[in-house]
Amino acid sequence: MTDPTWLVPLPVVVPLFGAGLALALYRKPRAQRMISVIALTMVLIASATLLVLADGGPLVVDVGGWAAPVGIDLVADRLSALMLTISSAVTLAVLLYSLAEGEADGDEAAPVSIYHPTYLVLTAGVANAFLSGDLFNIYVGFEILLAASYVLLTLGGTGERIRAGSIYVVVALLSSVLFLIAIAMIYAATGTVNLAQLAVRLPEIDPGVRLVLQIMLLVAFGIKAAIFPLSAWLPDSYPTAPAPVTAVFAGLLTKVGVYAIIRTQTLLFPDGRADDVLMWAALATMLIGILGAVAQDDIKRLLSFTLVSHIGYMIFGIALSTTMGWTASIYYVAHHITVQTALFLVVGLIERRGGSTSLDRLGGLAKLAPVLAILFFIPAMNLSGIPPLSGFLGKVGLLQAGVEVGTPLAYTLVAGGVVTSLLTLYALVKAWNKAFWQTPPAELPDTRLPGGMIGPTAALVGLGLALTIAGGPLYAYTERAAIALQERSPYIDAVLPDGERGAGESADSVSDQTPADLEPTQEAEVRP
Repeated sequence: MTDPTWLVPLPVVVPLFGAGLALALYRKPRAQRMISVIALTMVLIASATLLVLADGGPLVVDVGGWAAPVGIDLVADRLSALMLTISSAVTLAVLLYSLAEGEADGDEAAPVSIYHPTYLVLTAGVANAFLSGDLFNIYVGFEILLAASYVLLTLGGTGERIRAGSIYVVVALLSSVLFLIAIAMIYAATGTVNLAQLAVRLPEIDPGVRLVLQIMLLVAFGIKAAIFPLSAWLPDSYPTAPAPVTAVFAGLLTKVGVYAIIRTQTLLFPDGRADDVLMWAALATMLIGILGAVAQDDIKRLLSFTLVSHIGYMIFGIALSTTMGWTASIYYVAHHITVQTALFLVVGLIERRGGSTSLDRLGGLAKLAPVLAILFFIPAMNLSGIPPLSGFLGKVGLLQAGVEVGTPLAYTLVAGGVVTSLLTLYALVKAWNKAFWQTPPAELPDTRLPGGMIGPTAALVGLGLALTIAGGPLYAYTERAAIALQERSPYIDAVLPDGERGAGESADSVSDQTPADLEPTQEAEVRP
């Protein structure tokens, strides 16, 4: 049988190759569009295949044929394969939406020759961050996607976008510097940046040093994930970008930060010493984010604040440090990627049909565009957690996990989660009533919505419903992913099977300590 590990690097390699080809054909917009669609379709197929294959155990590829810890590994386990599949579906849908928008606008609003290569590079960076088995390579993935996001955020060159892009760049660079410093400190303390080897070596170092390293990583990832109080940059940055860019940012970029927190907390720092801090951060993120959403009269800013708020739910599940908490958190990440992206695409349609995103200037869209009303209503109710939709399933799982822990702080988060869900419903119902039912203060422009923009939006709304229909199997999959994360040994055994994999060898490739030996001993010696 053919070794399926050749599929693992495709989500990174195919978009990068497509980006180079699209850049070379910058004078041929139609060819660029075709290359982008084909590349992202291939990535979606490869990711979905990995989702099935990874259920039998992690798939590992040694980059350049050098085995860990000498070389860099790409690892597709259940968690990374699920994130890849959902993100691939979202990026393809957003691309199709943007192509239809470009055709409707005559490709005048954005420099197409820049857009397609940059978008593909962004996709490759996200995939690299999800698949990397090396801490420094995760940093490389972050930098790839952030460099691409700088360009996408400022497309069009308006003053507002340049200002928002400048804020985004400064905050992202601060996060990257902190991450790089943390990597240097981790390497100095352990002699490696390979995640599997770090899982074995970190328990052997001084607990105080280990806690400092953990906090450094959490701060760096917290900025990227927009966890309060590190989230002030997001509501000012995202609403200024074009609708497709805002949608893909909202759906993916913060989730890469959340993924990094899940991976490092479960694999590198399973002792839970920072859990209380994460719980308080989750509570503040949920409540302050949703209070900000309630106060908004612009639908883009409202959704940006709900994005921040619902990151708190994901951190809530991570901070519980239980299988049930991680299961619900992973499920909620998958749900939120689809629903939040769909909502931002719908807002792009609202802006096109109504000429504004200000709730005070909109109205009557339910009569003028009933399909648009349905496309907004379904993901809005999903995000609010109305049963039996996937948002309800994810939130119930998180609340059950909090009740299972049973500490006063956990119960406080349960109460905060319920309040946040109710306020989310209030904010979105307010937006629904103003945009679709109130009498518009002035006659809205008579603009036809292109079918090519409605189709991808409807597909993402349908994907959110599919997560509800397939809620049982998907929740079971995320539970198996959470169990593997808690055990840690499946990941470590796959990457470091006594140096038998790959052509690379080093003094560390053959360890006298089995990967299953995760508990430190008094005689343990840290090997440089």
